[in-house]
Amino acid sequence: MGISAPLQAGTERGPASCRRIAAGPGRAGGALWGRQQQEGSRRSPARLGDAVSSPGAISSGSLRASSPARRPSAGTRSDAGTGTDTRRRGGKGRRRRPAPEGREEPRRAARKEEAQPQRSRKRRAAAPAPPPPMEAAAGPLLPRGRPQAVRLRRRRSVLDGAGRGAAAQPGAGKREGGRGGGGRGRGAGPSPAGGASAGAAGGTSALTALAVAVRVLNCALVRSSFVPDEYWQALEVAHRLAFGYGHLTWEWAQRLRGSAYPLLLAAIYKALQLLGKDDVQLLIWVPRLVQAVLAAFADVKLYLLVRHLENAETAKYVYFCQLCSWFTWYSCTRTLTNTMETLLTIFALYYYPIKGSKTGSSCKYLTLIALAIVIRPTAAIPWIPLVFSHFLREQRKADLILHNCIPVGLVTLGISLITDRVFFGEWVLVQLNFLKFNVLQNLGTFYGSHPWHWYLTQGLPIILGTHLPFFIHGCVLAPKRYRIFLMAVIWTVLVYSTLSHKEFRFIYPVLPFCMFFCGFSLKHLKAWKKSAASFLLVSNLLPALYTGLIHQRGTLDVMSHVQELCKDSNQSQAFVFIMMPCHSTPFYSHVHCPLKMRFLQCPPDLTGNESYIDEADVFYSNPLGWLNKEFYNDTLLPSHLIFFSVLEQEISAFLALKGYEKTATIFHTHVPQGRVGSHIYLYRRGLK
Repeated sequence: MGISAPLQAGTERGPASCRRIAAGPGRAGGALWGRQQQEGSRRSPARLGDAVSSPGAISSGSLRASSPARRPSAGTRSDAGTGTDTRRRGGKGRRRRPAPEGREEPRRAARKEEAQPQRSRKRRAAAPAPPPPMEAAAGPLLPRGRPQAVRLRRRRSVLDGAGRGAAAQPGAGKREGGRGGGGRGRGAGPSPAGGASAGAAGGTSALTALAVAVRVLNCALVRSSFVPDEYWQALEVAHRLAFGYGHLTWEWAQRLRGSAYPLLLAAIYKALQLLGKDDVQLLIWVPRLVQAVLAAFADVKLYLLVRHLENAETAKYVYFCQLCSWFTWYSCTRTLTNTMETLLTIFALYYYPIKGSKTGSSCKYLTLIALAIVIRPTAAIPWIPLVFSHFLREQRKADLILHNCIPVGLVTLGISLITDRVFFGEWVLVQLNFLKFNVLQNLGTFYGSHPWHWYLTQGLPIILGTHLPFFIHGCVLAPKRYRIFLMAVIWTVLVYSTLSHKEFRFIYPVLPFCMFFCGFSLKHLKAWKKSAASFLLVSNLLPALYTGLIHQRGTLDVMSHVQELCKDSNQSQAFVFIMMPCHSTPFYSHVHCPLKMRFLQCPPDLTGNESYIDEADVFYSNPLGWLNKEFYNDTLLPSHLIFFSVLEQEISAFLALKGYEKTATIFHTHVPQGRVGSHIYLYRRGLK
């Protein structure tokens, strides 16, 4: 390009000039040739660089159009009319070469603009300027004279799939302004990680809503009684705290129970009272609904734990097993300290720092364990092997003890001491008293004893039900790092087996560990997976509905008849005597009026008297004689008697003599045994 322009200019000047240039090494021709060579060497690299940076500038014509306009140097003027440059040499102008095509248009536009009126000039000044020659040749996407970096296509991440279902944001697809127009859209959707987080949050919210709905339905379909402690050690104590009347059993007199759980229920009662909603039905159902919601959150935590440790499919089967468990259905909505102990165990398990866990937190799981121990001291038993394993794996053992164990222990111990000081009126460590009574003195045998193998042959197999073969299969298949969970189950069963008094609810806290292994078993089944899931659902649904709606429901149904006495105008004259095994029915927490009531007492002997017999045993040894002796005067007779059907024949003479009439018959169980009959009878004394 640096050579062709002078040759063209020389041709226009005439044949003589051409002959001098072609002649070669003449004086004038040599000087001109040298200047042209230098000028061409200076211009060619810039033009070549522009051509390389612009994909559109390939031909020589494009190169001339895309080269930047050079300002005339000193001693050079441009002839706008002819489009040629004139250089002054010794006072004489010489025609050099025509200006590039790209320079002529801006000059003509400038002259035309000067001829326009002032208003038109201002209007044009507001309009965008025409693109420079480089942009005209290479397009508007590339800047002038600057090579663009290659934009690599970002590979789609696996996490992008999580956000595909998200709704498009307003303004999606609009591109940001800027050089090259390659910016991200201003209204574009979230990043892949953000989309995955949003999808996971939405899935967790839906799962939580489902779990709450299931557990609320669970609560509504459990209308039977399990053990007396769900009323006498929780609701009855809370009713006394909130309303000033209620019966405290002998455990509270001996400082064997902590007040933390009843205080929680008393707060619910007090809130209902302040809202003017302290109806007896709300007092019965609201604490159970709160327990159901907590159980739902625990189910979700169990699902999330397995999803973090394994995958969503395994978590789905563990969650399915948890929902299908008939004993969990039967127990998780009851106001039992064992239930709260189990829920806190699941919450703590979510934060337990097992190998591969993404949610591990020493402070959080130790705090939850401490709260469970405050509510029920036996909550420490399943966690002994787990905490010991954590301590062995922990590299900074001193930090674990000094920064987590000791602070958490001191804070929770202080809370327990303060709450019990307020409740009992004196400083007392109920956890120590509980340990002495149930372990060291083994006084729990007063309520029955069982052989050492009872949990292995009856307790654990019954609460597992049809999950038992899946539990065994899952223990074989589960990875090695989950053996610590199996160790917690075995350890807990063995420790409780050393105690004489045994109950199903004592080993309820290990049931979530068992569901963990049952889910592993279901996940690894191939051809029989759907059949096994259907079998688990049906085989657990039947006992769950039967035990929740039919078995042992009479002791709750009879309280509705007692509630009617509170609406009677003769309430002050009513006197209800419950002649059943002690603590068979609820008390003031299910009546909510200061009605005169009495039941057969059965506290254990704490004095060491070997000939001690409680009131209930004395009554059942000779019911008729006891009644005649106790109510020797008609003014002492109760207005209403409640007892099991097995007692009717023995006291029929007393009923006829004192003028009692049967007013209600309530079904209780299909499996009567001992002092417990199939039905409950309600007798009322007639007026003579």
